[in-house]
Amino acid sequence: MAPLAQPLLAGHLLVVDDDEDVIAAARLLLKRKVTLFSSINDPQCLPDFLQQQFLQQPVDVILLDMNFVLGENSGRAGLEWLTFIKKNYPHIVVILMTAFAGVELAVNAMKAGATDFVIKPWGNEKLLGTLHAAFSLARSRQQTQQLTQHNNALRTAMAANQPAFIGETPLMQELLRKINRCAPTEANVLILGENGSGKELVAREIHRRSARAEQVFMAIDMGAIPDNLFEAELFGYRKGAFTGAQENRTGRLLAANGGTLFLDEIANLPMHLQVKLLRVLEQRQVTALGDDKPQTLNVRVIAATNASAEQLHNEQQFRQDLLYRLNTVELQLPPLRERKEDIPLLVDYFLGLYAQKYQRKKPLLTREAQRALENYTWPGNVRSLSHAVERALVLSERDLLDSAEFALGEPPVKASAVHPLHPETLNLEVLERNAVETALKKHAGNISQAATELGLTRTALYRRMEKYDL
Repeated sequence: MAPLAQPLLAGHLLVVDDDEDVIAAARLLLKRKVTLFSSINDPQCLPDFLQQQFLQQPVDVILLDMNFVLGENSGRAGLEWLTFIKKNYPHIVVILMTAFAGVELAVNAMKAGATDFVIKPWGNEKLLGTLHAAFSLARSRQQTQQLTQHNNALRTAMAANQPAFIGETPLMQELLRKINRCAPTEANVLILGENGSGKELVAREIHRRSARAEQVFMAIDMGAIPDNLFEAELFGYRKGAFTGAQENRTGRLLAANGGTLFLDEIANLPMHLQVKLLRVLEQRQVTALGDDKPQTLNVRVIAATNASAEQLHNEQQFRQDLLYRLNTVELQLPPLRERKEDIPLLVDYFLGLYAQKYQRKKPLLTREAQRALENYTWPGNVRSLSHAVERALVLSERDLLDSAEFALGEPPVKASAVHPLHPETLNLEVLERNAVETALKKHAGNISQAATELGLTRTALYRRMEKYDL
């Protein structure tokens, strides 16, 4: 038996018309081309039908007649029902139908929220094309709604479980003062800081305090996107733009429209891709692959990097015109070793957080453990402190933790002090960590250059940095 063909139109279509012949013609044409076909001949049944289907098979697109009274051709009834639908079910795409064409009527329909206008009797190909566009729009609205809900849920969870800043040192108070000043503005922000120091946390705090707080916060790790997928991922593409592009896809830049775009590890973007990003930011427009119509980009840009200011001002490594586009405000996030007075506050917070996560009593620390944590250099900054506290809670059942349970050990031996042909240890993990750390220091944190010297991809290097808290 041959497999059943997939419906051309994925979704639930509702036809509303008091003419049974129109409904029959629509059913004959569309029933096998749409996932679910429904019809009603009395618009008074529309409210109950939509409410019932909303809990079962929500309607995606409605073909709505404009005249339901014999001899009436003003379209008033159709516009009234259109207003009802848009008010109560704004996600539904509505296409109006009438046998009486008129420019003024079509304009009024569009103003009232209709997506398109169909003249009866319709041409089958024209109607199918109109419906195809309508279902594509319905999917886009659903994806936008889901993304907004997901972002709201993340924002709520963060507000409930994670304070934005824990720090009372002068360095952190000065940073917070600058955030308070720049957050309400539309100024682009560049955040400098070592890995694990909390750059994304700063970006989210700026977003939370901005006028865009209720919109999307889109974080993109620029170092983790393969060069050959850069445009497809960021700009999006149209069906057929390249082999494998089987449907339209919205790029991450446009998915952030109206909100904040966080470009992490911006210094790891190769020069030829920096040009493309700069063009988009200058023109405030994005053109998807396979499309010739640019779309307006309305985002606030926050970028971050572990590269130094000196590296960013090196024209051989980073385009200066892109830098000036990004660093209207520049924030320097201090490493944890420069604000050791904040370590007790952070440890206390993480102890409470992970005690709640693992449903156990919040443990206390011995004085020895407190001193050890405060005196450790924390090469992975706050991220590695968080990991150390979580690991201690997972592996220990005691209510009083000592320094041994944090497995801090001695600071890693500097590669320069170890002869390459006569290492102090042959432990593969130690050797790998030293190699990764040496490459990162040699290239001042530039992931692309370090990965090349190590013979790794950037993604593989990121995995090892995460593994060793670097």
